[in-house]
Amino acid sequence: MVEPDVDGTASTVVADPLVRDQAPAAASDGVLVRVRTMLPEFTGALQRVAERVLADPAAASRATIVELAERSGTSPATVTRFCRAMGFDGYADLRLGIAAETGRARAAGWTVDIGREIQPGDPLQRVLAQIMAADTRAMHDTAALLDLAEVERAAVAIAEAPRVNIFGASGSALVGEEMQFSLHRIGVAAWAWTDVHNGLASAALSRPGDVALGISHSGETGETIELLAEASSHGATTIALTSFPRSPLAELADIVLLTATQATTFRPDALSARHPQLVVLDLLYVAVAQRTHERSHAAFQRTAQAVSGHKAVKDGSSAP
Repeated sequence: MVEPDVDGTASTVVADPLVRDQAPAAASDGVLVRVRTMLPEFTGALQRVAERVLADPAAASRATIVELAERSGTSPATVTRFCRAMGFDGYADLRLGIAAETGRARAAGWTVDIGREIQPGDPLQRVLAQIMAADTRAMHDTAALLDLAEVERAAVAIAEAPRVNIFGASGSALVGEEMQFSLHRIGVAAWAWTDVHNGLASAALSRPGDVALGISHSGETGETIELLAEASSHGATTIALTSFPRSPLAELADIVLLTATQATTFRPDALSARHPQLVVLDLLYVAVAQRTHERSHAAFQRTAQAVSGHKAVKDGSSAP
């Protein structure tokens, strides 16, 4: 529903039952990551409020409702609607949630001016600290977002699958290849496809029991969606790894694994998503190995032995 805002702009009211069901959690953890996740769904004035909160969470936690409205160029009524869209009863609850989250981040040393742009003249020490802080925060947010029951479902499906197809484009393709390598080392028949034609041919040969994993930060990559849809149409269990739970890729998949990001200058969301994606896939890989322990251990031993002859010996020369 679109209704006029008192400041003369239009704003979309988001009333999602899922968001309201999660309101108690929002008051204690994951407030900012939920704002980032829902940002693409907001338009007009609500979007400006969300962007202002993300730009300076600490300031938002200290601001009055009038101050936040002024800084975002909206109105107190819009801020109130934003709070309700996020699952809070009012602005006071939102402020407390943000304050608690930023406080934990400072105590854990996660932040070094989070949200501050990296400048061309910044020394490398500052750049390193900024990247480490952003990635650490993204890892924490991913842990808060991730549904371990979904990871369990995905691990069981992969452990029992005769064939696993992994689809991704560009940077997501690199992440998919890493997952394919890990699964191959423990004897799981997995293929990572980056070419659409080859991927579609493999997806068309899918059968019930097979698994198709699609990786896309935005969840809007057309090729990945097409490949996952093709595999799904032939009975494969589909898994989406994305940062947006309401994206087309997530809506298509049987199982959704979520990641969070912390963008910095020169590292937009799509690039900063790589480390959280690798962490989630590493967790999934270990979960598969746990559920196929004897087979996986034997396969890992054999594959390790097969490549051992190519490691350098202690005197620095290559092994024969």
